Amino acid sequence: MAELPLRIAIPSKGRLSEQANDLFAQAGLSFRRQERSLFARIAEVPAEVIFLRAEDIPVLCAEGAVDMGVTGSDLITEAGVDLQQRLALGIGRCRLAVCVPDSANLSGPTELRGARIATSFPRITEDYFRQHGVDVHLVSLSGSVEIMISLGVAEAIVDLVETGSTLAANRLRVLDEIGQYETWLVQNRRGRHTSVADRIVRRLEGVVIARGWSLLEYNIPREKLSEAEKIAPGFNSPTVNSLEDPAWCAVQVMVRRKDVIAVMEKLESLGASAILETQITNCRL
Repeated sequence: MAELPLRIAIPSKGRLSEQANDLFAQAGLSFRRQERSLFARIAEVPAEVIFLRAEDIPVLCAEGAVDMGVTGSDLITEAGVDLQQRLALGIGRCRLAVCVPDSANLSGPTELRGARIATSFPRITEDYFRQHGVDVHLVSLSGSVEIMISLGVAEAIVDLVETGSTLAANRLRVLDEIGQYETWLVQNRRGRHTSVADRIVRRLEGVVIARGWSLLEYNIPREKLSEAEKIAPGFNSPTVNSLEDPAWCAVQVMVRRKDVIAVMEKLESLGASAILETQITNCRL
């Protein structure tokens, strides 16, 4: 029997599924999912995608049912499995927190001794309270837990927090933060199709890195070039070209996207003109 192609698990639904699909497409790993189908072939490499529940991906990857998977580090920790974390994908960032009612006169986790705690992360929650020397009664749920306090099921919850809007809507506040998590590309440690897996990682890495950088282009008096290079030194160094006017030069430089506006202001103050930002969609660094 011919060996199966490399299998990559992607969440079957939700925002993480959409983000993963966009990331793979941008990395030149295209596939088309037929309605209700669990499998899709990747056109550019000998691999196939399997659509699974995000919660199941860590276990199925550790067991060898799939070779690689896209899932949250919170779910990996909760599953308690040993996987090779190949690449942080820069999406799905969130934090897991202990949350209590706004009106609760509580200042720390030790005050929850004996309380009922509702959560979809019983393993992480149990470890957290054990580290604080606090015995609690866990109420394990698979769905939303933010309404469990108002229903009288629990005195506190442990849940994922992104913007905090859901907490506000349910009149809850963060009592303590357990940890911060994000989405990873993981791989089974036994590792089949190593060269294909490495190729996929490298393609995705090119997109992930590119999302953190922009390309700035500007003109600067040559006498100001050294000062401009201190403001924006680039990944290795800027690209500098002469202009028709020998007193001026054109510069291309990579700048971290979060710093672009501040860098543009500093360059303009220095005397730079025609400052342009171009989005980088893929790269090899």
